[in-house]
Amino acid sequence: MRRALHHLRTSDPVMGRIIEQVGPYQIEYREPGFDTMVRSIIYQQLSGKAAATIYRRLAEAVGGAGMCPQAVLNMRTTRLRKLGVSPQKLKYLRHLSELSHQGELDFASLDRMSDADVIESLTRVKGVGVWTAQMFLIFALRRPDVLPLADLGIQNAVQRAYGLENRPSPKEVEAHGACWRPWASVASWYLWRSLDGPAAL
Repeated sequence: MRRALHHLRTSDPVMGRIIEQVGPYQIEYREPGFDTMVRSIIYQQLSGKAAATIYRRLAEAVGGAGMCPQAVLNMRTTRLRKLGVSPQKLKYLRHLSELSHQGELDFASLDRMSDADVIESLTRVKGVGVWTAQMFLIFALRRPDVLPLADLGIQNAVQRAYGLENRPSPKEVEAHGACWRPWASVASWYLWRSLDGPAAL
């Protein structure tokens, strides 16, 4: 991590100031498995508190089987709805579970794939877009050089840090972030934290 911070400080004085402002790099990782992707889907477009409640109910409902594809597939639609899972997310969770159960999505093999192949693999799941796949790369697979160009938090942080009149486009964020590579994930974490926003999956 010293190499990453040294690179970011020396290649970009603005990022250096953000690092000093935020303090030590304290990213929280999650296991790169099925459970984490279930959690990601449930948390989409919900407040943290509401999503945490639904996820806890689901985890308790699957019981001793643990959060695995078969356990989710075995649960009746009415049961999942009573837990607070919306009809749309229910479809997403079913599709994720089906692909995983059939071996078409193998979480154990993701660590051996390139970032681009991981994104291609995960976005086959209904409801999982590029942004969610990028979060999985950063916070589960621990990839060091991911820059979520379309993330509003990143865009807002870049606008504020660099004194831009308007929120930057993904292409403009990419231009600003060229000097952060190969440590764009670390820079992204600092940008999120500079807004006192969430920096977790």
